[in-house]
Amino acid sequence: MCHDWGESSEAAVLVLDGEAGWVSCPLFSHPAVYNYTMAQSAGHDLVWYRLLDGHDLEQPIPYSARVSRERERLWLQPAVANDTGQYICMLRNKSSCSRIAVRLQVLQRDQAVRSAGCPQVAMAATEELIGFQQGKTLTCPNLEDASKMADSDPTVNWTYMNQAMSRCDPYPFWDNHREQVGTRLRIYTMLIPYEGLYICTVRYQRRGGSLSFTRSIKVSGIYPTTLSKDPTILHPTNGKVFPVRTSSDVHLTCRGLLPFIIDKPEREIWWTVDGKRVEQLNDGRFSQTNSTIDDHRDLKAETILNIRDVQSEDLQRNFTCSVRNARGSMARWVQLEEEVSLPSVELGCGLGVTLVLMLLLFVVYHVFWLELLLLYRSWFGTDERHTDDKEFDVYISYARNSEEEQFVLSTLRSVLENELGYSVCIFDRDSLPGGTITDETLSFVARSRRLLVVVSPGYASQGSQALLELKAGIDSMALGGHLRVILVQYRPVQRQSLVRELRRARVALALVRWQGDKSKELTSRFWKQLRVELPVRRAGREEQQGSSKEAALMRLISQNSTNSQTGLISNTTKTPQKVPNSAA
Repeated sequence: MCHDWGESSEAAVLVLDGEAGWVSCPLFSHPAVYNYTMAQSAGHDLVWYRLLDGHDLEQPIPYSARVSRERERLWLQPAVANDTGQYICMLRNKSSCSRIAVRLQVLQRDQAVRSAGCPQVAMAATEELIGFQQGKTLTCPNLEDASKMADSDPTVNWTYMNQAMSRCDPYPFWDNHREQVGTRLRIYTMLIPYEGLYICTVRYQRRGGSLSFTRSIKVSGIYPTTLSKDPTILHPTNGKVFPVRTSSDVHLTCRGLLPFIIDKPEREIWWTVDGKRVEQLNDGRFSQTNSTIDDHRDLKAETILNIRDVQSEDLQRNFTCSVRNARGSMARWVQLEEEVSLPSVELGCGLGVTLVLMLLLFVVYHVFWLELLLLYRSWFGTDERHTDDKEFDVYISYARNSEEEQFVLSTLRSVLENELGYSVCIFDRDSLPGGTITDETLSFVARSRRLLVVVSPGYASQGSQALLELKAGIDSMALGGHLRVILVQYRPVQRQSLVRELRRARVALALVRWQGDKSKELTSRFWKQLRVELPVRRAGREEQQGSSKEAALMRLISQNSTNSQTGLISNTTKTPQKVPNSAA
């Protein structure tokens, strides 16, 4: 009786047509069961048979210079297309027998995958892992086997396949970090660009013939072994509490880092519920979903614990996330708690009402900002009469002609003195005869809290008294800050027609525009803007009553004798005089 192990579960042996190849007997793949040396000493013989494609009967293998046996291997030097088939190795003696089959496939040159400039390779690539910034020496696979069969030392040619460019570069690789030393390839410093496929072609002489075979090594970079290889949990933190709602679905996410350890690749991340894994629970509400991201063999792993229809008893459970590799393990626990329900309807209504109120306040402020500013000044403003020793509230500067003079005397002066209670200084009315115009003008401006400039096309021509008043006001405002200049535009003025001082003043100072009939009412925008620029007036009750009576009396006189009052004012005021340029 002969024990037949059938065909080996390992993949078929692939050899390129015309290259040297061999078949190893799978019985000796586990030395603890079958050992070639021990089998020989026990009297066992190793016999090879083959079943070629298209044949039904096994045939003994005729050995020759091309086909030979070396220990547990059957060598084909070189292999040809007709060698494709099933090869059976039988280990037997007089009392026992064991046999197993292995498949050999000889590929034609056009059947092997080939990239631009790369040698054809039939066998699968072996793998080498090198730590970044570390080095390693690559030896072509099966080089030692070829050395045993060769009559002289074999030679090796190395080729590097650049995966990014999908082409092969023969040695030298034009860098100082990789060098061929003899038949081996030395990588001194591993870098990411050096990852890829390294192809080696071994050539040797045997019995006067030249033979070769080609192998490949897949080189991959890993994080250096000097770094910590302990597994860690990135999320969640230990003891984290997740608010949940009963009867809802919950997804608990755990993320961990699982470093790679050479020769010990086993790594794991999982959830436990009260110390039991999900698959050990007899509760279909719990399930687990895992995913990983490979980062140079280190795994960024994520596991999600899905809980359907959360119950009140789940709030008392202990949920633990664990990670593990060959170096160690780590665990973190979390808990669930009942989520406090927020009154969403009430919050939404409150937020809506708040937004509406803010919008209304914005509209009110945008429309009534002058009124609000005047109201604030009336409550919290400081009456400047109590903080300085000025005699006048307002000094009015204007062009000396009939139209502007009529506007100043009959409108501005009347309202400021009679309606608003300000003390107004007008040079032509308040100056004494015989004085020097320059000195008196500077004195009046210095004794006033505001300089009100009526801007018109005829204002501030060179050498006029108005220009002297404007310069005095601007200088006092710039140096001491005790005087503020207010511009009142009586009529539109072209910027080019203004003097330099007035052009600069229009850029930096407040400008209040008179709009004719629309500005006559005391409640118009003109008077509100003007009151904002004027000093705060907070009169007592008796002073307010006196001012009201005086204003009423002045209105009565004005209504009965407007013409006579105008003539009287014209006779008592000084005639405007031209100020010399040197005085200005």
